[in-house]
Amino acid sequence: MKALIIDGYVDEPACFGVPPYISPYIRYLAGAMREQGIPAQDIFYSAIDSIRLSPKDHEKIIREADLVVIIAGMTVPGKYLRSTPINLQELHSISRTATGQVVLGGPIRLGFSSEGGKTASSLSGLGNAHCCGADVEAFVYDLLSDRKLSNPENIVERFRSVQEIGRWGKKGAFIIRQHPDYPNVMCELETYRGCGRRKHCSFCTEPFYGKPDHRPVDDVILEVQALSEEGAGHFRIGRQPDLLSYQAKDKGGDLPIPDPMTIESLYRGIRSVAPDLQVLHMDNANPATIAAFPDESKKILTTIVKYHTSGDVAAMGMESADPEVIRRNCLKVSPDEMFSAIGLVNEIGAKRGANGMPELLPGLNFVHGLMGETKETFRLNYEFLRKVIDSGLLLRRINIRQVMAFQGTPMFGNDAAVEKHKKEFLRYKEKVRKEIDLPMLRKVVPAGTILRNVLLEVNDGNTTFGRQMGSYPLLIGLPAKLETGHYMDVTVIDHGFRSITAIPYPVDINNAELGLLQRLPGVGKVMAAKIFRERPYKDTQEMISKTSLNAEILEHVKL
Repeated sequence: MKALIIDGYVDEPACFGVPPYISPYIRYLAGAMREQGIPAQDIFYSAIDSIRLSPKDHEKIIREADLVVIIAGMTVPGKYLRSTPINLQELHSISRTATGQVVLGGPIRLGFSSEGGKTASSLSGLGNAHCCGADVEAFVYDLLSDRKLSNPENIVERFRSVQEIGRWGKKGAFIIRQHPDYPNVMCELETYRGCGRRKHCSFCTEPFYGKPDHRPVDDVILEVQALSEEGAGHFRIGRQPDLLSYQAKDKGGDLPIPDPMTIESLYRGIRSVAPDLQVLHMDNANPATIAAFPDESKKILTTIVKYHTSGDVAAMGMESADPEVIRRNCLKVSPDEMFSAIGLVNEIGAKRGANGMPELLPGLNFVHGLMGETKETFRLNYEFLRKVIDSGLLLRRINIRQVMAFQGTPMFGNDAAVEKHKKEFLRYKEKVRKEIDLPMLRKVVPAGTILRNVLLEVNDGNTTFGRQMGSYPLLIGLPAKLETGHYMDVTVIDHGFRSITAIPYPVDINNAELGLLQRLPGVGKVMAAKIFRERPYKDTQEMISKTSLNAEILEHVKL
């Protein structure tokens, strides 16, 4: 039997799987297939971008597979540098092409929408494809118990157990070798899923996963070990709504008490089985947890900074600073609590780390179009951000999006404010980009900052774009056409709203394009032309004698 896993990419509040990331769904599926007896050499993986690049080759693979499983779903869609999530036309095409059984799974089970601000619609008319309404990895495991792949409609859909994914996560680690970015692939790790709040935010899809099901620490560590043995070196502990609440003590309130010793055991264990890892980052942190339990949170954040790699981001959902919107949508944090949480993360993580970025900074998420939103909401949100930047606190990112309403949430059918305030939303977003994002970025990475290990990814004309591997990496544009697929150190020279311009560090003075020479600190067009005209230089002395370069410039060049 041959099985094909097609990665249509996922983006959820607590799970990310757009390249260079690979989501847990993919690895769990591969592990479930192996446990049911399919050899690793008969389990194939294709990202949707790879299928687009060579459709004829993949058409053959799709036709020959006995089982095709498509993972997809964007519940918080964003903009991606070089990947595009699967669309409905492609889903239909794959379903029609396949001759074997087709199963569709992941967050797409909750509905499909191509962008924020649009209500998600249920899927229908996908031919022979079965859209799994629970955990696709558990469904496929049960489906494979009968080698004849009996009618999927006869399979009872269910959620997987933590014991099952403890096994499947390790057995499915091999699949990362088929990822198009391997070995530069970010492995999203799960500690638990499901939100423990008694009453949930009006738009959130995390409650659809049920009550939190915390994984044993040793299971997560063993999964990292298996991934490391397959060549993985980049990890993000991202598949949970709040890392600080991992195995927290539930005392009956809305917020469990964090357990610093559990986080210490997790991070120390990961480092012990993957001592040569290049990236260890986190994702979500509940600001209400930090505000309610500052002492425990401080210990956890200190542990994270001790064991992680720099450039880390604690993404925190504020959603709104408007008290009426907070009340109507059962949001989890007040502006004062949010400000307190931002301050604590800065206290522990704002110092600059080995890769040139601060160790750990907060990221803020705002959601617009919620119930109770008025024009005053936009003013309150802006004033909160103004307070943060005026206080000297740092933010790594500010994510502003419009709500995507899913059936089964209180927001479904109540998102009229999305269209009502569309123009106001666009004006406000532009204002934030100009007056908050830009000056904040200049503080986070001032001109002259050296950023290490930037992976060059995309050429666009005479500009090359790259990022450091990690959680919410900063987009970096280099004003030259450079070879992609390798790492480079860079010097920051300019700032955009959400990206920076940089040049290689150090610049190869004998081979650099004229445009790069012109961007060297302290070098203008006249001096760059002279440097260009007089090269090559056999040593530093000859370069100085011919160009009169000073020490400041020499610091950024090499021969």
